[in-house]
Amino acid sequence: MENMKIGKNMDKLNFLTAGIPLNASSYDDAFEKLDEMNLDGLEVEFVHGVRYSEKTKEALLNRKEKIITHHGPYYINLNAKEDDKILASIKRVIDTARAGIDLKAYSITYHGAFYLGEESKVVTKKLIERHQTIINSLLEEYGTLDIWIRPETTGKRSQWGTIDEIIELSKNFSNILPCVDFSHIHAREEGKYNTYDEFCEILEKIANNLGQRALDNFHCHVAGIDYGAKGEKKHLILQKSDFNYKDLLKALKNFNVKGALVCESPNIEGDAMILKEYYMSL
Repeated sequence: MENMKIGKNMDKLNFLTAGIPLNASSYDDAFEKLDEMNLDGLEVEFVHGVRYSEKTKEALLNRKEKIITHHGPYYINLNAKEDDKILASIKRVIDTARAGIDLKAYSITYHGAFYLGEESKVVTKKLIERHQTIINSLLEEYGTLDIWIRPETTGKRSQWGTIDEIIELSKNFSNILPCVDFSHIHAREEGKYNTYDEFCEILEKIANNLGQRALDNFHCHVAGIDYGAKGEKKHLILQKSDFNYKDLLKALKNFNVKGALVCESPNIEGDAMILKEYYMSL
């Protein structure tokens, strides 16, 4: 599995919007608008369930060179107390991956779990077992797995999903890597991880633990963010946040990170363009 091509082979950092651009009315229209704005693709938001029409499928498969990623449903909790909720969460991840394979997405991401009063190591051990169930199910169905599966770093302290936890999980699988939401990390740590050196620290940690392939096949989220003692409150446009996106982009450039950067700002295409234009100026 290590040598197989998983998803699209990236040769650069691509800049995506989280969902259809605000100035677009449909997926067909979205890709035209993305072309006009010199953006590279979008993240399909399955946050309320994995459902799409044949018309949507046709539009997504006719996107030419644009990149897509998928965000799984918000209702995933792989550490739920009830067995039926765990099984439902496993199914939601599998369904998101199926959609990714069907629509030829680069990777999928989702919020993995809540602690619910349990220690980090206990929850991580459970999530390794449950991700093994997910991977086994997909391999049984497809034979090979041509997509990246990515738990996302989370912004609230009640949620499982620190960068260390997701790296620990990823070590156990050849087709699981982190989705690094830098804004979530910044919010969760109440304002830390907002300097060039701190962004480099995250990238070095990923490379040292998961290898160069993790930087060559990257998926991250960026937005302005409001936060407090419990972590993330809400996303903000970049200019109304203290998030230091310029130093982040410098770090990504200097580490030659390749893959997908998804802008989750409320002004998704405007801020995605700001991010890409600044990155290209470096």
